[in-house]
Amino acid sequence: MKKLALLGSTGSIGTQALDVVRCIQKEGDGAVEVTALAAHSNIRLLEAQIREFKPQAVAVFDLQAAEQLRAAVRDCDVRVYSGMEGLCALAALEEADIVLNSVVGMVGLEPTLAALRAKKQLALANKETLVAGGALVMQAAKENGVEILPVDSEHSAIFQCLQGMHTKSDLSRVILTASGGPFFGRDRDALRDVRPADALKHPNWDMGAKVTIDSSTLMNKGLEFIEAKWLFDMDPADIDVVVHRESVVHSLIEYRDNSVIAQLGVPDMRIPIQYALTYPRRYPSPVRRLSLADWQKLTFFAPDGDTFTCFGACKRAIGRGGTVPAAVNGANEAAVALFLQEKIGWLDIGEAVCAVADTFPAQPVACVGDVLEADRAARAYVAEKFCR
Repeated sequence: MKKLALLGSTGSIGTQALDVVRCIQKEGDGAVEVTALAAHSNIRLLEAQIREFKPQAVAVFDLQAAEQLRAAVRDCDVRVYSGMEGLCALAALEEADIVLNSVVGMVGLEPTLAALRAKKQLALANKETLVAGGALVMQAAKENGVEILPVDSEHSAIFQCLQGMHTKSDLSRVILTASGGPFFGRDRDALRDVRPADALKHPNWDMGAKVTIDSSTLMNKGLEFIEAKWLFDMDPADIDVVVHRESVVHSLIEYRDNSVIAQLGVPDMRIPIQYALTYPRRYPSPVRRLSLADWQKLTFFAPDGDTFTCFGACKRAIGRGGTVPAAVNGANEAAVALFLQEKIGWLDIGEAVCAVADTFPAQPVACVGDVLEADRAARAYVAEKFCR
């Protein structure tokens, strides 16, 4: 049995992870037990999860919400932590042996490092952890002998394809697939006046607001490009991206003999979530079977870098290295928040990300403080230069 600490339990990935746990337990297999839950501030849903799964400990990032939760669950046998210290405490919780980090944003970096230092198996769904602090994270994983299990559908697909690899030298490249988001095929002029409601209409995936906006700008693929570099120890030149509208082929790898291996499935995040939680075992899934005849055809296109400029900015950021990826990530988070508040336009997101990618200094990353300072500076820059 794996005892799970789930960070971000009320978000999209977190709620789907709990669906996976329910399914496994319904099948009569106690492969996963929920030991800890953490959320930002949605204490109504968190309270319901506490009463259903009966964790030993929970954490709420928002301090005021944490106090409200303590009052609401005083009849439950559960410890309630708060703030960043609370997230890190759950990530290193003695009773847990696997941590699923599905919080959104830079807030996920410190809990990731806490889990690795506590030698917990880590299922990682927090893109920003590797984008902003990849060198620190991979060094911590190496020093503590922890294998990071990817939860993103694309990186999980690559991870699954690599299970048959004999030696790393056999691998030629990895190929990430992108859905293209809701604006595939449109040019910049057609996107000048889009609103948040338009960008939140993803054609295939059920995701939270921030991730869905990232998909609309192709920023999510830029972040995943950087993640792939760290997760699979790849030269950026050996990572490709292809737009695949149907989201059935989740990603591919190519060996040096030009054989290409792909992982396929219906577009449902519960497959990669479950594989990370139960690795290396596979269990019955709540996800429906893939019938290729139902799809009839699968399509592939080159990404449009002229319209979706965030993707190229991420490639330039990882090429420059140092603190630039952290700054780019911070700029994007700030710009997306402003766009959702309708304080900037959709095209402004790409303008902000590109400006930071091309002008911010590439300082060396020696500690978490270096990452956090780059993040802070980028957010301040976006607020000053782009907010109307």
